[in-house]
Order: sequence, then C-alpha cells, then structure tokens
Amino acid sequence: MILQIYTIIHTLISLVAIFTGLVVVFGMLAGKRLDGCTKWFLITAVATTITGFFFPFHGFTPAIGLGIISLPFLAVTIFARYPKHLAGPWRWIYVIGAVICLYFNLFVAVVQAFLKVPALHAMAPTQTEPPFKLTQLVVLAIFVLLGIIAAIRFRPTPAGVLD
Repeated sequence: MILQIYTIIHTLISLVAIFTGLVVVFGMLAGKRLDGCTKWFLITAVATTITGFFFPFHGFTPAIGLGIISLPFLAVTIFARYPKHLAGPWRWIYVIGAVICLYFNLFVAVVQAFLKVPALHAMAPTQTEPPFKLTQLVVLAIFVLLGIIAAIRFRPTPAGVLD
C-alpha cells in the first residue's frame, strides 16, 4: 500500500515536471524567461529524479543509470540559470541542459507507457521491438531539434527589465 502511494506521488511529480518543462521549452522558443514555471520545472525535475532512487532496489537498472546521469545535468542547468543568471555561455548551457532534463523525463514516460498501456505493451513487450525503438528515436529527434532552435532563439530580457 505504501509503495502504491509512493508510486502515485512520484508519477504526479514526474507529470508536473514534464508539463512545466514543456511550457519552459516552448517559452524558450519564444524567447521568454518564464521564471515561475522554470522554478517549478527544475524543482520537480530534481524531485522526480531523487524520488526515483527510493523505489525498492534489486540491482542496477537503466532507470537508476538514467537518474545518476540526470543529476549532473540538473545541477549544471540550475547553476547556469540561478548563480550564473544566464550570462554569456551560461545561456546556451542552461537551454541545452533544460531540454536534456526534460528529454530524460519523457524518455522514462515512453518506457513507462510501453510497460503499462496494454496496446503499447502488446506492440513491444520487451521494449526491443521496432515500435518502441522508433518512438524513442522520434522523441530524441524532436528534442535535438527543439534544443537547437531554443539555443538560437532564447535571448531573454534580464530579470527586472521591462519589455
């Protein structure tokens, strides 16, 4: 029962991270800072990564590996956004980091969808089948493209300066 509640909380945090992350990335494409949404995206992205480590541990899994990889990206992204205030190269470091962090959350969402949605699971029960691989490839390609465009377009007005 406790594990079910914990899973629901972790899933809700993950969904908030994905939703706010999408808002932030599309804001970057429009050159907007979206300070409040960015704060919640980064908080929930960190929270979903950290809460992922507290599930029952039965050896090293790809999910644990992705969590370990995610933490440095989150740290650098947060550092670029807050202490460095997007100055100089920290602007594009932030953009690329934020897009990668969102991509990692969506990568896991696709994995979970293929595990839990019966129709998807039937198409790729071991997640080695072409429908799963193609879906992950399409998601990756979209995020590479979004990252490039966002890095070019995101030149926000400094905080406290009116447009």
